[in-house]
Amino acid sequence: MNRIATIARQSTLDGLSRADRTSGGSPERLPGLSGAVHLPGTEAYEELRKPLRADLDPRPAVVVEAATAADIRATLLAARRAGVPLAVQATGHGTHVAADDAVLLRTTNMTSVLVDPARRIARVGPGARWGQVLAAAAPFGLAPLSGSSPTVGVTGYTLGGGVGWLARKHGFAADSVVRAQVLTADGRLLTTGPDQYPDLFWALRGGGGGFGIVTSLEFQLYPVDQVTAGFLYVPLSGEAVAAYETWTATLPDDMSTALVVRRMPATDDVPANLRDRSVIMLKVLHSGDTGQTRALLAPMLAAAGPVLHDELGVLPYAQAAMGGTAARHLDFFPALPTGAITELLADHAATGSTVEIRHWGGAMAQPGPGAGPAGHRAAPFSVILDTPQPDTASRLSAYGTGATFLNFLADTGRTPTAFDPENLRRLRDVKRFYDPDDFFALGHTVTAPPRHHRLAA
Repeated sequence: MNRIATIARQSTLDGLSRADRTSGGSPERLPGLSGAVHLPGTEAYEELRKPLRADLDPRPAVVVEAATAADIRATLLAARRAGVPLAVQATGHGTHVAADDAVLLRTTNMTSVLVDPARRIARVGPGARWGQVLAAAAPFGLAPLSGSSPTVGVTGYTLGGGVGWLARKHGFAADSVVRAQVLTADGRLLTTGPDQYPDLFWALRGGGGGFGIVTSLEFQLYPVDQVTAGFLYVPLSGEAVAAYETWTATLPDDMSTALVVRRMPATDDVPANLRDRSVIMLKVLHSGDTGQTRALLAPMLAAAGPVLHDELGVLPYAQAAMGGTAARHLDFFPALPTGAITELLADHAATGSTVEIRHWGGAMAQPGPGAGPAGHRAAPFSVILDTPQPDTASRLSAYGTGATFLNFLADTGRTPTAFDPENLRRLRDVKRFYDPDDFFALGHTVTAPPRHHRLAA
C-alpha cells in the first residue's frame, strides 16, 4: 500500500484510520461518525468504490458512507488534516475521475425528500434521486425540473445545470434552486441564497460541484400533472432532419423535442417494420393542452413522411421515460445546414452511431435576473453522437460552436468550455475565494489561476 493510503488508514482522518478490518468484513462505526467506514478488502468497499462509468476503476484509500451533514464535515476536515484528496459521490453518474488514494465520501444514504405543496418547494438531501422527488411531488400535481432518468442524483444533475424535458418552459434545473446548504473547503457550513453568500449561490447554480459539498438543496416545483409524451418513428432522410430546424422555430415553449437518428435492433420486442432499420425517432414531451399536441406535430410529420410507429400518449409526467444518448461527442449548433446534416448522417452510416439533435431555447434562453452560469443559453440545438469516428469533431467543427454542457461532459480537461468567457471569469473568482487551495479538485472544477500583482517601483 502506498504512503498516502497508509497515512489515510493509520494516523489520520480523525480516527477513521483506526477502523481495522473485522473477520466478517463488516463496517466500522466510529465515535463521532454516524455512517460506516469501509477499507480495502471488504465487500462493501468493492461495491461502493465503483462509479457508473465502467472504464473507471478507482482505488480510494477508504470509503466513508455519510449519514448526516456532520459526517460530511468530519470527513472533510480529516482529509484536509491528512493532506489526502477528497472525492464525493452519490449515484456515480457524474464521476469522471478515479478517486485513487483519496477519501471517497458517499452521500448515497442521505436521501431525504420534503415537499411543501403550498410554497411549491422541495428540499432534498445530497443522495436523493429524481425518482424519489417525482414520487413525492406527484400527489400534489407538482413536478420538478428532472432529467431523462429517475435514477440520476438530484444534486449533481442540478449543480451541472440540468436540462430536462420541462426546460424549454421553465428553464434549467439550476434556475429553479432557491437555497443550498454547502460545506466549504475550510469546513464552514453555509446556507446560500439570493441574499446569503450570493456569489457562491450564483456559482452553484450550474457551475458544478467544485465550490463545496452541497448537503441540502431547495428548489421550485411546477404545476405539471398530465403530459403528452413518447416517440414517433418516421423514415430516415436528410430532408426530414432539415425540416426539423424549420418546424422547431414554430413551437411553443411547452413543447420539448429531440430528433434521434438510430439503428433499430433486430429483436422481437421491436415492431416488425422497424427491425434492423435506420429511422428517425422523434422524441416529444408536451406539457400544454394535450388536445393540441397532434396539431403541433402535423407540419413535421407532413414533411418527414409516413409515421412508421406511434408511441405517443397522455400520461403522468412522473411516468414519462424519455431516455438519453451517451454523449461521447457533444457540440452546440446555431443551425442545421445541409453540410452538417450530411456529415451527421455519414457518421451514422459508417459506425451505426446514434445521433441526437435536441431543441433548446425557450426559457433556457431567457433567464431571469441573477440567473446562474448554467449552459450556453443562446444555442438552439445540441448534437450528440454515441459512437463518433476519430475525425468526427474536426469534420463537424465548421458547424458547431465548440461549446459543451457540464452534465454531458466526461472530459474534465474541457470543463471551461461549458461556460461563456464572462461566467468563467466570475466562476474562477468565486473558486479562488471559497477554495483558494483547490481542495475540491477532482471532477469538474474550474481552474482558478493565481493572480499576478504588479509590484510598485
